[in-house]
Amino acid sequence: MKHLRYLILLIVTAVGFAASSAIKVGAECVDEYVPLLAGKRVALLSNHTGLVGKEHTLDVMLRHGIKVTTIFSPEHGFRGNADAGEHVSSSVDSKTGIPIASLYDGKSRMPKKEVIDKFDILVVDIQDVGLRFYTYYCTMIDLMNAAARYGKDFMVLDRPNPNGMYVDGPILDMKYESGVGRLPIPVVHGLTMGEIANMANGEGWLKEGRRVNLTVIRCKGYTHQSRYTLPVAPSPNLPNMLSIYLYPSTCYFEATPVSLGRGTDKPFQVYGHPNMKGYSYSFTPRSRPGAKNPPQLNRLCHGVDLSSLDPEQVIARGINLEYVIDAYRNLNMDDYFFRPFFEKLIGNGNIRKMIEAGKSAEEIKASWADDVAKFKQQRRKYLLYQE
Repeated sequence: MKHLRYLILLIVTAVGFAASSAIKVGAECVDEYVPLLAGKRVALLSNHTGLVGKEHTLDVMLRHGIKVTTIFSPEHGFRGNADAGEHVSSSVDSKTGIPIASLYDGKSRMPKKEVIDKFDILVVDIQDVGLRFYTYYCTMIDLMNAAARYGKDFMVLDRPNPNGMYVDGPILDMKYESGVGRLPIPVVHGLTMGEIANMANGEGWLKEGRRVNLTVIRCKGYTHQSRYTLPVAPSPNLPNMLSIYLYPSTCYFEATPVSLGRGTDKPFQVYGHPNMKGYSYSFTPRSRPGAKNPPQLNRLCHGVDLSSLDPEQVIARGINLEYVIDAYRNLNMDDYFFRPFFEKLIGNGNIRKMIEAGKSAEEIKASWADDVAKFKQQRRKYLLYQE
């Protein structure tokens, strides 16, 4: 059975690479966006994922004579090697000498007026993974608010959403709005960054109902059923596609004492705790780049290894709270298991109560079915790609 799963994983990976190779990301469509940027001062929100083949979009722009005056960097920094939540200082890109304005320096997520005065249009080229609590889209929304306030144009060089084939989870109750949740959307929203920008603009979700002058350079050959294998890890603890597919189900351990594998070779693919009992699998989180001080550092954790799961079955299940429920019942910590951060991640005040009341994962999923149906209808007019 293990060999069969491995074979399936190889086949799915091969199909993913084939599908990915047929997709052309927005940043590749140079003939579309370079003429629109000619003669303008450009700010670029990007990081290590902003690639056209092996060349960074910044270098592509400079090679075509585009005047890039500012680089904005998100969580994990411009080079993508900082820990989750780690403050990243502003600096200068060593290769080009262009100033990097960090939006994750612990001070403000809004750029200063003197930085905004240095550009005419803000361009976004960054690989998101399609989760409401993944912070790259939050950074984009912050910059859309700044652009709308100061009358700057806005452009998104779109990229596929690797979790774009389905919608799942409760819509964010805006009383839980935070750095891991900016918009009233489900946990798995199924939108590309261009579609999120389109919807935020159209639904009046920007501050004071403002709108930006928005241009989206679309992907070619992409639909929402495409399996897109990311050419580079989007952040240090999402090293492969299985981590990205399990992320909607295992991220909630961030709001508990349970390790989800940060500091191991299988982040988001395992879970465990030193006091969990009855499991044959164990692992020990260690300090490493991108996970300098992971939960349960240097402690032997007992739990579950999900790394042999069939990726297509993970996708088909969508959000699966069985893992969190399993750890909650095993540890028997009552009120000490969940932290307030859980509500910010799941975006709803009832889910914790349902878990504590003994509800099953399927019963809990049924509770947000209306949210999913409502959102799918609401987002339809903003979709840029076939469902």
